Amino acid sequence: MDELRRAYARLCAAPQDAVLRRMRDSGGEPGRARLDLAEQSLSLETCGALGRLLPGNAHLAEVALGDCGLSEDGVKLLLHGLCSNTTVTSLDLKGNNLRATGAEALGKLLRQNKCIRSLILEWNSLGVWEEGFSFFCQGLGANNFLQRLDLRNNQINHHGAGELAVALKRNSSLQELDMWLLGCKIAFCIDLRWNNIGLLGGRALLNCLQSNKTLKKLELAGNNVPSDILKAVEQAMDHNRDRQTILSESQNRTSVLSKEILNLKDEKAKQFLDLMDTIDKQREEIARSGRISAGRVSQLQEALNEQHSIMNSLKAKLQMTEAALALSEQKVHNLGELLSAMKQEQANMAERHFEELQQQKQEGADREGKLFRDLSASNEKNLFLRNQVDELEKKCKVQQDQLFQLKQDLTNTTAELKLRAVQAEERLEMEKRRFKQSLEDVESLRLKEVDHLTQHMEASERSMQDRVQRLESIRIALEEELSQVKAAALTERGHAEEELIKVRTQARLDEQQRLEHLEEKLRLMTEARDEAQNCCLKQKQMVSEAQVKANQLNLHADGLKRRIEELQQELNSKEQEKVTEVNKVKVELQEQIGHLQAERTAQEGLREKIAALERQLKVLSSNHREALLDKEGEISMLMEKLRMKEADISRMREEEAQRASILQNAIMAYVQGSSLGTHSLRK
Repeated sequence: MDELRRAYARLCAAPQDAVLRRMRDSGGEPGRARLDLAEQSLSLETCGALGRLLPGNAHLAEVALGDCGLSEDGVKLLLHGLCSNTTVTSLDLKGNNLRATGAEALGKLLRQNKCIRSLILEWNSLGVWEEGFSFFCQGLGANNFLQRLDLRNNQINHHGAGELAVALKRNSSLQELDMWLLGCKIAFCIDLRWNNIGLLGGRALLNCLQSNKTLKKLELAGNNVPSDILKAVEQAMDHNRDRQTILSESQNRTSVLSKEILNLKDEKAKQFLDLMDTIDKQREEIARSGRISAGRVSQLQEALNEQHSIMNSLKAKLQMTEAALALSEQKVHNLGELLSAMKQEQANMAERHFEELQQQKQEGADREGKLFRDLSASNEKNLFLRNQVDELEKKCKVQQDQLFQLKQDLTNTTAELKLRAVQAEERLEMEKRRFKQSLEDVESLRLKEVDHLTQHMEASERSMQDRVQRLESIRIALEEELSQVKAAALTERGHAEEELIKVRTQARLDEQQRLEHLEEKLRLMTEARDEAQNCCLKQKQMVSEAQVKANQLNLHADGLKRRIEELQQELNSKEQEKVTEVNKVKVELQEQIGHLQAERTAQEGLREKIAALERQLKVLSSNHREALLDKEGEISMLMEKLRMKEADISRMREEEAQRASILQNAIMAYVQGSSLGTHSLRK
């Protein structure tokens, strides 16, 4: 606001002190500030400066220029600046005596501005100039953002009301049109108090209501509008309010259904993700088991290689022992040859060396025995090593057979796991297709219900309009007949109207009580539905917790698994869990379908109740019509009796006059006769 004040002081050669004080005193949050210059006489220079400042100001939300005595040029400059403003939502121009130029500027403002929601034009003269007011009404018809319009004391006649009706046919933002004589504090209204709309203007506004279905309240009191048009307008407003309530309820229900469908989609997506996680975990387990089996196979292969190396070392030792045995045999042979040679050479020296030879023989025998013992020990050791080699070869063959069997089992288990994973994916795709089909069915049902509601509403609107027209024609005929009744029947008519008012008030009270009862039932049903939803959420939370615990237990069990048979059992258990989860999902879908069907039955019950209320209203209207006909018959009977009484009285008067004349003649004859008698006696 300080920036606006400084800019105003900079633009004006002679800024007004009162305007500067008001700008300094005005304030507010950014985007909600209020410029209040009411009851300040603004000069043309001030209006021009404000018109240049308003398009670029992004802080003002309300502008109050009431009772400022604005000139035509000043109003034009201000409204030209507001045409491009995007923040001002409320404009107050009351008490400025706006005329043709101001009306044209306002029409241009309504055509170009898309942010003003409230426009106050009280105590102006817009209705005096028909061309300017027509341009203003054209701008109003082109504007779909204005919600409140105050046109009190603008001298609007029936021509202006006709232009306003044409604009309202094209306008879809105004929800309440108020022309009431008393104060109006309702948002979204057009206030036309203290105007002279009359019968033609009221009919034009009534006719525009056939195409405008957004107005919620239209009061025409205080504008010389007949009571029948007021009642017809009130009925049309009631119908529009009912239509708006039904549309809002249908929108709320559609939003609730869409939210539930989104929740179901989220739940199904979560379940799908959980299922994919379980499949990934199973694949990881299969890969881990494959790695473990591969590690075991590698360990067995290493053990087999070690056994082969041991066998090779034993074979090398056996070859070494055989070589040592061959060397010992060769030594024995060489010693035998040496012994024979020594026997031949020392034959001559036998005697000398007999003792030496004996000693040598003894030593040779000892050596030979020792060599024979070494040879037998080496043979026994060789046999023992050969037996060990045979046993190791047998063990190696057994381990090879076991390894082949393990490999075959591993291939079988991987094939089975792949088949089950493919089956699980196929089942998941089938569930996806079923879920999509169910969602499409629910969406088609919702669209059908919305179409049925709209058709029902349009049919009820047409029937209500026909009924209003018929009632209006009947009312006009009755008024023409009742206008011919004399003053004697006015009292009875007053009594009949009082009774009719009492009956209407009683009927309205009954309808209000029934509507309150229906609203209470609806509230109880919504509470029950909320409780059921809360229970479902709690159950879902419990299921999620149980799933988390089950996943933890499965992970713990996966850590304890050591054999391929346990993996098979775990896969079977996981398959059973999948089946149970699918069954749970099916049960939940069936429950939700049941809830939707219950809500649909409740809606049908409400529709039947509405139809019953309409039938009751028809019965009341027929009873009222019959009562009016009875009263008219009684009035005609009373008039006939009155005419008969008047005829009797006239006849009696004629008879009395005849009798009086006869008596007078008799008296006159008697008097004349008596006078003649007395005269003759005197003679």
